[in-house]
Amino acid sequence: MLLLQDVHTYYGESHILKGISSEIKKGELVTLLGRNGAGKTTTLRSIMGIVPPKQGRITLDGINIRGQKPHSIASLGVGYVPEERMIFPSLTVLENLSLPSKGSRGGLWDLEKIYQYFPVLGERKNQKGSQLSGGEQQMLAIARILTMDLKLMLLDEPTEGLAPLLVREIGSILKEIRKTGITILLVEQNTRFATGVSDKHCILYNGQIVYEGSNEEFKTDQEVQKRYLGVSS
Repeated sequence: MLLLQDVHTYYGESHILKGISSEIKKGELVTLLGRNGAGKTTTLRSIMGIVPPKQGRITLDGINIRGQKPHSIASLGVGYVPEERMIFPSLTVLENLSLPSKGSRGGLWDLEKIYQYFPVLGERKNQKGSQLSGGEQQMLAIARILTMDLKLMLLDEPTEGLAPLLVREIGSILKEIRKTGITILLVEQNTRFATGVSDKHCILYNGQIVYEGSNEEFKTDQEVQKRYLGVSS
């Protein structure tokens, strides 16, 4: 589904991603872990074309997307939910959900299905985005890109600042999304949350991938968790 080969990305003269390579299979939920400043968000922005890599190759279903504009990458079925969520605060929930499908082929998730999995959005459909809680805004941001003809979802810190109950709800929703065949690349700081939803983990350290392993391998490797994430049992 997604292949990164020797990707180098810069912010000005600052070399952020230093030759990362990884492969994500169709239908997998993969987590990017790492401390602040490791390059996790930059990886998502590089895939999305927001910060184009200066070197390397990024392919989606065999199509080279490095160098393409974000809207062109989105049209291939890539949806991005940034940490800031970026909903339209002056529009209602329904208006936010209606925007992505204009001019696109539309996805498998219609409004009925979205309200089934996100009932709070149905209850708040006539409220403006600015009137929603942080957790409700996160659900709206995720639901909005599900109306696309989506293949790959890029999620940046979806549980940041949310209460434990909402974190569990987001986890349940991601599991349901994965069942529909959508591939998910998740940036996350909450290791416990990540191990509850993911198939595989990649750890970024100083702009390089220093570890890749299955969920079970990662959970039992206490030395890796302590060395790169500061997590202790």
